[in-house]
Amino acid sequence: MLKIRFTRVGRKHDPTFRVVLVDSKRATRSGAYLEKFGFCNPRNNDFKLDAERIKYWISQGAQVSNTAHNLLVTAKIIEGKKINVSAKSKKTAPVATAENT
Repeated sequence: MLKIRFTRVGRKHDPTFRVVLVDSKRATRSGAYLEKFGFCNPRNNDFKLDAERIKYWISQGAQVSNTAHNLLVTAKIIEGKKINVSAKSKKTAPVATAENT
């Protein structure tokens, strides 16, 4: 399955991310990607994306990671609500048990 996600580049304590298309079966740190769509610098909220290519790959069935989805919503490339991706929300998510069902 193809995914649109971030990959970290840059030096220590100065993160910059590339928005790339990767095969989900590959290791996340391998650095091998199929196509680069742009970059995101969270330190100064600077980003540049190739909207046409992103829309093309989404139409071809590529999935978007939660964090990349939030960036695409901010850039108005796709429509929808942002997804809460904080670690705190994952820990406090309700767990389905036999009593709840």
